[in-house]
Amino acid sequence: MANDASAVSDAISRNLGALTDPFTPPADSTLWRKNFLLGAATASYQIEGAVDEDGRLPSIWDTFSATPGKVLAGDTGAVACDHYHRWEADVEMLASLGLEGYRLSIAWPRVMDAAGLPNRKGLDFYKRLLNRLKEKGITTSVTVYHWDLPQHLEDRGGWLNRDTAYRFADYADLMSRELAGTVDAWATLNEPWCSAYLGYGNGHHAPGLADGRFATQAMHHLLLAHGLAMPVLRANDPTSQKGIVANIGRGTANSDSAADQRAAHLFEVQHNAWILDPLLKGAYPQDLFELWPGTEPLVLDGDMQTISAPLDFLGINYYFRTNVASDGAHGFRDVQLEGVERTQMGWEVYPDGLRDLLTGFKRTYHNLPPIYITENGMASDDKVIDGHVDDTQRISFLKRHLAAVDQAIKAGVDIRGYFLWSLMDNFEWAFGYERRFGVVHIDYSTQKRTVKRSAELVAKFLKERKARV
Repeated sequence: MANDASAVSDAISRNLGALTDPFTPPADSTLWRKNFLLGAATASYQIEGAVDEDGRLPSIWDTFSATPGKVLAGDTGAVACDHYHRWEADVEMLASLGLEGYRLSIAWPRVMDAAGLPNRKGLDFYKRLLNRLKEKGITTSVTVYHWDLPQHLEDRGGWLNRDTAYRFADYADLMSRELAGTVDAWATLNEPWCSAYLGYGNGHHAPGLADGRFATQAMHHLLLAHGLAMPVLRANDPTSQKGIVANIGRGTANSDSAADQRAAHLFEVQHNAWILDPLLKGAYPQDLFELWPGTEPLVLDGDMQTISAPLDFLGINYYFRTNVASDGAHGFRDVQLEGVERTQMGWEVYPDGLRDLLTGFKRTYHNLPPIYITENGMASDDKVIDGHVDDTQRISFLKRHLAAVDQAIKAGVDIRGYFLWSLMDNFEWAFGYERRFGVVHIDYSTQKRTVKRSAELVAKFLKERKARV
């Protein structure tokens, strides 16, 4: 793998000098400041592979993706990007691009056995990875849970079982004791909305259950797990930052009618306030239960105080907006706009939504912590042509969304960094390997990495910014 790493590094160096640049922010952009972190993100199940090696147990995504009809083309994460075996070259590639931060997640089934005891081989993988990242001077951001729940816990109810929140706290305890000193920022959960709603509400994601009451109860136990883990992380690794990552969605009304305006409000309640209100206000938004009547979760005394403990940072993932109209009852329906730019996912490209949401959160939550954009990016049907990937739409997408971040900072929002999603093409959950989000192209038949032009331009900007200091 060392030769692979050297080849990637040499190729990046050769290409940087010859680039024309439609990416670099204007001179007055706050993104030029040296303390604005610019990095890339991945997730364990999406890149690691090696699902049966070194004591790793099955996860809900192993089970789900092996179920016919659940994942496009029958794809699974069994091999993915083979990062478990190629991590050294991948770290070298990350460093060669000059990326300042790396956000990764730990695979819960890789590091603990069914009795809750540590799996040393799995832990050693993350120790080697994190230590190498620190040697390279790369800021490490670790997500404790990015959706790959051990299957044995799902067999006992998964996130519908309150006990899973306590098992998560045990897991966070082990991780923060074992990895203390190698992690700059801990995020307890990635996108609890997706885990709760897509996993238990509509069945699009693992474990594939579909019931509104399941979704709200799963969300409560996910947020409780976050709250239980926070003091453990603080005690075991006091010098690191601690927070959580939420995906947010911009909802706009299809007309000026009161009904459609209410529909857009309810969309954002369901997508944003469902998570942020408990964390930052200590209560669920009551409008949520207007949208989903009869789905109130079982909340025990003290739960909301546990959930709403102070955060050092809030991670924000943003991808698109949704245009909605009233469904004529208690909710909303999507209305597709014509003539708008869309990505390979079919999602509308709407940078203003990121700015509008961030500035809105600053008005709504007076205790809003510092923010990192922990995921932002787009899927495109990228091809390697003559050894290059010219991902023009992604370059434009990134520039416009970074401009939206700059606008939010200038409006007073405390945003301290931005992570590209994703470092490399990977297993895109229910869409398998068809959708490519990476700034590095993966040939899944050979595992060859090809740095896309977007990554080269980001590297060029970072090199110029460093030279200014």
